[in-house]
Amino acid sequence: MELYGLKTCDTCRKALKSLPDAQLVDVRAEGVPEPVLDRALERFGDRLVNTRSTTWRGLDEAERARPPRELLARHPALMKRPLIVDGDEMHLGWDKSVQAALLGSAGGNA
Repeated sequence: MELYGLKTCDTCRKALKSLPDAQLVDVRAEGVPEPVLDRALERFGDRLVNTRSTTWRGLDEAERARPPRELLARHPALMKRPLIVDGDEMHLGWDKSVQAALLGSAGGNA
């Protein structure tokens, strides 16, 4: 299981703590492999771009208008995180639904 995110991201750290078998791939240092990025964009589309981040706020309108794939290639920290890849499964974020899917019923009541 790979967890694509940032080593400095609190949400990524929480996910890693709960998923001890996951390997962290720091997208700022290593990037996201093209096949993974392609699958993630196909699955999540525009939701893969974190428009609430400080990186996003620092972009001008012309840069923001770029296609998501191009934006994420230029600014990997713009990716919503974590992106968790577990075989053929992909999960985005670390909310209760992702926790329930990956941790079983440990997420609480349905």
